[in-house]
Amino acid sequence: MYVLRVTCLFILIISAFKGQHVDNSCWVSPRDHYIEVGSDTEIVCQTSCVSDRVFWTLNNIRMDDSLSNTVNSSHTVLSLRNFTLQSATLECHEAHLQQVLAGTIVTTYTKPSNISCFLHYEPQRRDGIPHLITCKWEHMITSSLSINYTVYVSSVLVTRGEICVSREKTCTTNTSGIIVINRKFNVTVIAKTTAWEAYSEPYEFIPLHILKMPRLSVNVLSLADHLKIEWNRSLQDKPCHCQVKFVKIVSSGEFETVFNETLNSKKNGRMLKEVESCTNYNIAVRCALEHAPWSEWGEEKTVLTQLNKNHIELRLWRKISKPDEYGVRNVRVMWTGIPSTCQGTFSYTLKKVSYRENASGENVTELLCSNTTCSVDVTEDAHSINLTVLLNEAVLAEDSVYVPATTESLPEPTEIQPSASDGVISVRWTAPVQPVSGYMIDWTQDGTHFNWKETKYTNMTLRDLLEKKQYNITVTALFEDKTGHGAEAPQICSSLGGPGNITVSVQANHRSANVTWVTKSEEKCSAPILTFTIVYSHPKGPMQNVTVDSTNQDVVLEDLIPATEYSLYVKAASLTGTSRSGERYFSTKRFDPRLIPGLITSSAIIIVLVIILGWCCTAQCKKKVPDPALSSLATWPPPGHQKGMCPFHDFSNSRSFCGRVYTEEMQITHSPPAARDCNANTSNEQSNNHTDPTVILSPEAQNGEPIDFQGTKCLCFGESTVLLSPENNKFNPYRSQISVDSPPQRSCKHNKHAPVKQQEKSAPVMVYVTLNMFKQGQSR
Repeated sequence: MYVLRVTCLFILIISAFKGQHVDNSCWVSPRDHYIEVGSDTEIVCQTSCVSDRVFWTLNNIRMDDSLSNTVNSSHTVLSLRNFTLQSATLECHEAHLQQVLAGTIVTTYTKPSNISCFLHYEPQRRDGIPHLITCKWEHMITSSLSINYTVYVSSVLVTRGEICVSREKTCTTNTSGIIVINRKFNVTVIAKTTAWEAYSEPYEFIPLHILKMPRLSVNVLSLADHLKIEWNRSLQDKPCHCQVKFVKIVSSGEFETVFNETLNSKKNGRMLKEVESCTNYNIAVRCALEHAPWSEWGEEKTVLTQLNKNHIELRLWRKISKPDEYGVRNVRVMWTGIPSTCQGTFSYTLKKVSYRENASGENVTELLCSNTTCSVDVTEDAHSINLTVLLNEAVLAEDSVYVPATTESLPEPTEIQPSASDGVISVRWTAPVQPVSGYMIDWTQDGTHFNWKETKYTNMTLRDLLEKKQYNITVTALFEDKTGHGAEAPQICSSLGGPGNITVSVQANHRSANVTWVTKSEEKCSAPILTFTIVYSHPKGPMQNVTVDSTNQDVVLEDLIPATEYSLYVKAASLTGTSRSGERYFSTKRFDPRLIPGLITSSAIIIVLVIILGWCCTAQCKKKVPDPALSSLATWPPPGHQKGMCPFHDFSNSRSFCGRVYTEEMQITHSPPAARDCNANTSNEQSNNHTDPTVILSPEAQNGEPIDFQGTKCLCFGESTVLLSPENNKFNPYRSQISVDSPPQRSCKHNKHAPVKQQEKSAPVMVYVTLNMFKQGQSR
């Protein structure tokens, strides 16, 4: 700071010496100024180019005028106290026009801090005094300038010795001839750039507190019931503490256990440790002097522990089936086997002893088993099943289990109540009235793989179960020398799965779609479905949904848009989660599919009716004039009688043009003139209102209009009641005609026609015409 003040004063003196006429410029000094964070500094602005006052801005913010001081008319000094900004721009402004006269950039830097050092050995050395030192430090700065770091050591051997130069924030070097192992020393780090340099505070170190021991090698010896571990270390006259790391290697992963051991300074490292039998361990060691950092972990040594007889737990148990028709029961015997990692040849022998046979001195059955389960048949009597484990044909362990007789009365637990939650099954039961020594509970999910566990309480929690599996659980009371009958608990699932897979089918119509689905779960333990939600949409519309309960597995979607593609999926929801089907696409039909069959059916019916009607009309309207020679005289059919295929009324009641038959011979008036005989005499016997029974009046006659009788021939029936023979007439137009109740036959022939007055109307006479009256090919 003193140097800075002297510099500013020197600048002012030189400016005054040169005079006003010499320099009329404006500038700020110093330029690109670097200062340490938290320090004070002064900035000078020469204002010879203006006559007005000036003011300062920091990063475009005007500063308080009290921070600046005018030395003379051409120099203003800005004082900065405890400046902590990383970088700032200072500018000098003319007060009236606020014009920038000049400026500078002030950048701060920090000094190195938090220096840590440790002494360590070269890789090939493991004893004596270490000659390497590694130091690390922190330096919080962002600078575009290149920084060089220099490490200095001050000790009893050297006042200030440079030991390392580095561009990084760490340094490793040899301290031979500089540091004494039992004397303190100081370390200082200097950071330098082309513009500034910063000195750290000196840090003091004690060599034994920063001495890092070398990596240690370990020797491991496996004994029958423990491991013996030994290692060598340097500086054996110094107390140290060590850690031994045991990593147990298992099939499901690695389990790490760390033991701490403080060793006597006069002994080498040694440890005896009891471990599990027939287990692989990775073992490593590291040590440290008191207050010193840990050494690196030594190389790991792998060892397989031996079998310890005290660790063998056979946990013998049995499952008894119901007796068959011959009273034979199958007993499934189970035990915990010797680990497969154990070295040696192991064999298992089962021996069943019947209490009744043993009392009478009968034989005992032995069975050789190859694994940890074996089945043996027993009678309804009580039995004892003994298990013997052999190692290289030498007895290693023995155990036995009791099988009660079928009729043996033993206390049983009651009210067994299992419950499941989060993949764990809790079982509770009620103890029998008689005292028991404990309970054995066994469980299985497939009837092949069993687990069993003993307890003295009336409850147990089953863990490590398979998810979404159904378990069978049995609880058996235990006594001092016997085991009771098993009591089965209700089947229960360890956890419930989701609703399962959903298969969807869609049948689309014009404005609706029938959606059906089927749910299928691959697991027995599926949570009941509560609701189904059908979600559907089309590309230009919003998402829509329909929700139904679990009793429905079909739904009809209505109000759909014709000829539109829809996407659809079904989502099932239960207490344990949801599942959804794959997305299905369907398109509605453009027209209602029921319209075309209806139109076809209606059209077919109409066409058939038109054909029938046309055929009948054609047949009736195109009839030829019947040939009298082909007709016969018969009794008129009664009214209402219909004959033929044409669905019409009789001729007398028909009003259609097909209902009447006219011939030229029949077109006479309703009241013809009196009949004449062959001599043209009028018959007095004939009534004026006589009507020929064969005549049907024409419409003109019925309306009273005159009828032209010229050229009309009239056949007057009734002259004879006998059969007309051909001999009586050269031209006989009738065949076997017989008149019924007809008047005497007369014939007359009119050559003239005269108008007559309409007589009193009488009921028309019906005419019956059959098709066989027509002569094929006849023309009028």
